[in-house]
Amino acid sequence: MAKKSADIPKIAQEHPADAPPGWAAIQEALASSSGVSLLLVDGRQPPAILLANNNSICKTLQSSPDHVKLCDPYCGEAHRKALEGGRVFYKCHAGLNCFTQPVNIGKSRNLAVIGGRAFAKTSDYGLLVERFRHGDLQSLLSDEVFQNVVFAEQQQLEEFAERVAKATGKFQEYAENGSRETQLARRSLPGPAEQRNELEGEVERLRAELEYRIRFNESLQKFVERISSNNPAETYKLILTNLKELLQAERASLFVFDASTNELVLKVAEGLTVDVSEVRPVRVGVGVIGEVWESGQPVLMSETKASSRRAKSDPLYKSKSFISYPLSIGGRKLGVLNVTDKATGGSYSQVDLSLLDLLCPQIALALERADWQERATRFQLMSITDPLTGLLNRRYLEERLNEELNRSKRYNYEMSFLMIDIDDFKSYNDINGHQAGDVALQITAQSLKASLRAADVASRYGGEEFSVLLPQTSINEAAVIAERMRERVASAEYPHGNRQPLGHVTISIGVSTVSENLNTVERVIAAADRALYNAKSQGKNRVEFYQERSGS
Repeated sequence: MAKKSADIPKIAQEHPADAPPGWAAIQEALASSSGVSLLLVDGRQPPAILLANNNSICKTLQSSPDHVKLCDPYCGEAHRKALEGGRVFYKCHAGLNCFTQPVNIGKSRNLAVIGGRAFAKTSDYGLLVERFRHGDLQSLLSDEVFQNVVFAEQQQLEEFAERVAKATGKFQEYAENGSRETQLARRSLPGPAEQRNELEGEVERLRAELEYRIRFNESLQKFVERISSNNPAETYKLILTNLKELLQAERASLFVFDASTNELVLKVAEGLTVDVSEVRPVRVGVGVIGEVWESGQPVLMSETKASSRRAKSDPLYKSKSFISYPLSIGGRKLGVLNVTDKATGGSYSQVDLSLLDLLCPQIALALERADWQERATRFQLMSITDPLTGLLNRRYLEERLNEELNRSKRYNYEMSFLMIDIDDFKSYNDINGHQAGDVALQITAQSLKASLRAADVASRYGGEEFSVLLPQTSINEAAVIAERMRERVASAEYPHGNRQPLGHVTISIGVSTVSENLNTVERVIAAADRALYNAKSQGKNRVEFYQERSGS
């Protein structure tokens, strides 16, 4: 039998004991301050000697004995390629951009670094996400896969490669002046004061960048955590609230595509002067939002470029500087995100756009989940709701009744149940027609709902029969509720109601209450049904209670 993935030992990722003394802190500072991954390797890997800010996607792939072979032609071979050809830039099977270059640090002359492991394009990230969701990497999908996803442009990697080369050169130079292990540990390096001050300045700069990067990464992590919700409406709100804070936007909006109308509908907005319900849907291809959705390309407007276009196309925003960003996943377009009115008073820039490049794949995943949750909710409601009256149906009622019955037994709660029947409904239908009968059922259903509390459950039991579950309700409390329902129906305006035998539409109600003998769903329903029969036989338009026989 094949082993489950959780039972397969994971491949070790590093052996830090073999690292040159003092280098680990420098490598960590370089990687963290630049926001990309950095590895020190002495041969094929995994394992590396040291890992810093490793991309969680790479960690997942290279920890798996079944999937590490995908990486072997790329990072696995990086050490050999670096020693043979110097600095090499490459793109791996996962769409990640990397570089490798030989380094001369410590006693070993057989070392190289691998840097980057970063997405340069959101399209590459989207393709990889699809592989985890529906493709060859499905077995690896977990919460840990996307914990630390790295993004960087090619120019950033080239600049970072130069910084790494400079740092390794300085490290080796200072180390050769004395005992590296002792001197670096004490941060007291011998040699010319100029060299020592230069290194200390570099360390301080790296430390400052590292602190900024840590704060930034914490913000991103909290963002991803905060937009997760099982409630679609809450998801929309969380996305916008947290994005508004992260991008320092005073105004923001989220439009989601409605395939049934081929329009973009405003789901949530922050900072608008009108209510969301008053904003009309946007047609595809119309205005900035419609154009961004149709083209799939974001629009970044500065103060100088935006005024004429904004005024003619989209009256929702005041600021001249804004970003409209398309949201998509797996080639399916989901909507458009908009931010404007920067709190600092400045214009949005490529830095802000790059931040959205980083965030929007996660936002798109959250939107897709929200879409499926909304659909599931609609389908669930359709399966448990009576289409004519809008009340819950009999199947759902009996399931809830069983749950409440168990709760009553466990906590010794009281519980009551009502069976309700419209008096002389067959006569009403025969005289006035089935359409009028349907209207009468709808009026009755609304009258019952209006008489109940939030925790009570009303359902259409079948035909002209209704039932009501009253959790944690004694027989005396049930009597008050039942009488209120009877009076409300009797006073309601029904078409043709004056033609009924009693001069208006009325209901009869039977009440049962859970007891030692009435302790199953079947017995509770049967008892209420028996009480209803008694109400009918005693003249209708009344409430009757099930009376247990002594000794039963």
